[in-house]
Amino acid sequence: MLSYRWLLFAILALAYSFVYFHRNCLSVVTDDLATKFQVTAKAIGVLGSIYFWCYAVMQFPAGLLSDSVGPRRTVTFSLLLATAGSLLFALAPTFGVAQAARVMVGLGASMVFIPTMKILAQWFRAREFAFMSGLMQAAGGLGILAATSLLSLLVTHTGWQWSFGIVAACMLVLVLAAWWIVRDRPADKGWPSITEIDHQEDVAQPPSAGKEPITPGGGGAAEQKKIGLLQGVRMVLAQKYFWPVALWFFFDCGIFFGFGSLWSGPYLGHVYDMNKVQCGGILSMLAWGMVLGGPVLGLLSQRILRSRRKTFTLCTSALVILLLALVLFPTGLSRTALVVWFLLFSVCSSAIVIMGFTTTKELFPVEIAGTCVGMVNFFPFAGGAIFQHLLGHVLDAYERNAAGHYPLEAYRMVLLVLLAASVLSLACTFLMKETYRK
Repeated sequence: MLSYRWLLFAILALAYSFVYFHRNCLSVVTDDLATKFQVTAKAIGVLGSIYFWCYAVMQFPAGLLSDSVGPRRTVTFSLLLATAGSLLFALAPTFGVAQAARVMVGLGASMVFIPTMKILAQWFRAREFAFMSGLMQAAGGLGILAATSLLSLLVTHTGWQWSFGIVAACMLVLVLAAWWIVRDRPADKGWPSITEIDHQEDVAQPPSAGKEPITPGGGGAAEQKKIGLLQGVRMVLAQKYFWPVALWFFFDCGIFFGFGSLWSGPYLGHVYDMNKVQCGGILSMLAWGMVLGGPVLGLLSQRILRSRRKTFTLCTSALVILLLALVLFPTGLSRTALVVWFLLFSVCSSAIVIMGFTTTKELFPVEIAGTCVGMVNFFPFAGGAIFQHLLGHVLDAYERNAAGHYPLEAYRMVLLVLLAASVLSLACTFLMKETYRK
């Protein structure tokens, strides 16, 4: 069983990597889409925000589905819907069809993370959850890597439409693997739960081991109290410490999704005059920031700082400094400095979000894990939707040059908006409740 759960984790992690791929892929093909469909930055902002609005709206239903029909069925159906959307996007003859395809992708991708967290909660111990969440975030980083450097190479050689067709084919294979292999809980395979395994090990330990006896079945599914859906919703909304985390998610992810997932590519191309492959190389640091930052921040909060809130404050303070530096020096950074900047930007605005989900889960009973995570997960994607659209409006306030590029002043205003949002995000961290427990 303990080896099987890693196969299950690998499948779910790959599924989550495609969620991040579709979340970030437009930054590489923004200019291609504008040329193909003859649309403005505002229209591209709308196209990008569609994914995030769908994702935001579906978080509460995704939590309910995970807690009712089961996470495995939810994951499989959602992956299938996202696969169909990716294929439709590749074949889109008009901008309206491309928008419809992004609706399908957004709806499908929106129902992967929450059921995945619920499955992992059944297959891994509570003390392992923060680290496993960090590994899941690292898998998301691999999705960003595919959406930046790998996609830029693929688009350069095959075009953006063929590239998304290839992505759809890969996702279909994953859909089949999820249906055949993933199970909601060990009991579905006829195996004991993690709690029962731990109890058996503790009973087998001699008294000299110094362990306290555990009541048989304690914490097991049979003894978990039932909490109704409406009661769970009321519990979440009534918890005052839920709201600082929710608002932090809104501003922090608005920054990452608004800039990192969409307008960072045009910024590098228009301001630094980079080609698609060069932009992809720099933007790949967004992926490495998550790959390295997810597990490191999980260990930092669990083993070193022993604090969720301190980890939030540290990372968000660094984000403020990073954006201030770019506001002051929007064109003066070397290639090496840009690599470092995007790496740290990813750690501080994207890898850190896993602490938000961990904190939210720790604020509430495990019986409403899907509901509380689903409700808080509305806010990062609402932030992404609003910021992508808002930044498109900001850019369209300035005239493009003959090459179709926006001027430096437009991007400086974008960076000022992001800096203001980072300050508000930092303020939220001081209002959070410390949820770390030994």
